[in-house]
Amino acid sequence: MKEIGILGAGSWGTALAVTLAKKGFNVKLWCRDQGQAVQLVKTRENIKYLPGVVLPHNINVSINIEEVLANTSYIVFAVPSHAIREILGQIKSLIIPEMILINTAKGIEPNTLMRLSEVFEDEIPGIKSRFSVLSGPSHAEEVGRDMPTAVVAASTKREVAEKVQDIFMTPKFRVYTNPDVVGVEIGGAMKNVIALATGIADGLGYGDNTKAALITRGMTEIARLGVKMGANPLTFAGLTGIGDLVVTCTSMHSRNRRAGMALGQGKELDTVLEEMGMVVEGVRTTKAAVLLGKKFNVELPIAYEVNNVLFNGITPSEGVVNLMTRIKTHEMEEIVDNQEQW
Repeated sequence: MKEIGILGAGSWGTALAVTLAKKGFNVKLWCRDQGQAVQLVKTRENIKYLPGVVLPHNINVSINIEEVLANTSYIVFAVPSHAIREILGQIKSLIIPEMILINTAKGIEPNTLMRLSEVFEDEIPGIKSRFSVLSGPSHAEEVGRDMPTAVVAASTKREVAEKVQDIFMTPKFRVYTNPDVVGVEIGGAMKNVIALATGIADGLGYGDNTKAALITRGMTEIARLGVKMGANPLTFAGLTGIGDLVVTCTSMHSRNRRAGMALGQGKELDTVLEEMGMVVEGVRTTKAAVLLGKKFNVELPIAYEVNNVLFNGITPSEGVVNLMTRIKTHEMEEIVDNQEQW
């Protein structure tokens, strides 16, 4: 197998294409926009999404999705989460039994509350046995410049996870495997909601104490929801849990953190999204998170207040007050419940 197809020529799709091309694979990179495709071919650089990173000669850019899928054994999905179902609908007749599908998008489908692997299975029944998630603390800006990065390939089939591990593994891009697809997906999706919260706190001018509290309590929310949905709690102590949460909540590469900062500084959501010019996954995921909390009877106070700020007219300052004045409780309810005398 010498050819790999990547759907999506944003920053992450481009960074992965560069990583695989440098390893010697022939990469076919699908770009939805013809103007952008022409620019990529002409300059060999993704000026809009990943400036300063040169595209190796063995990356072939195309706007023809059928051409990208032809004679390709691995298809990498690097499109926004809300585009997954639409694209699967376009290509499902082209998927052959030999293909392995790798999803790198992070989100929850708002209308159905499906994890993205469930969307894949819904559109292409039986694909679960040939599906993997690639996730972890991995900003495209750093991966594209060969900065050491560690991620996780998760699949219900060990053989599939190990195949994905093999094709992506390089001296600068380390890949671990994990059978817990649920935990990896929930960690990857929910961390964007918490990153919005930490960004809002930064925008309000709060400090490290606030950020540490939000990250820690945010991890508690993510893990409690994930476990209720069937995840292994240990996954949230790993790269796709605390690792991805920390990097997204603290880095200026994080779109969700930057969007939160703008909200904390008083900008309206529509203005923030327009100025960002790129998808902010946490906005859609916040709506889904609140609904998932209700569905699985899990308290998600940070997600709830982020939702209020985004969609219900609550100011960032009011959201902070609501969080800080919640009814008093234990830090770890599970520990207290299991402690006979305390």
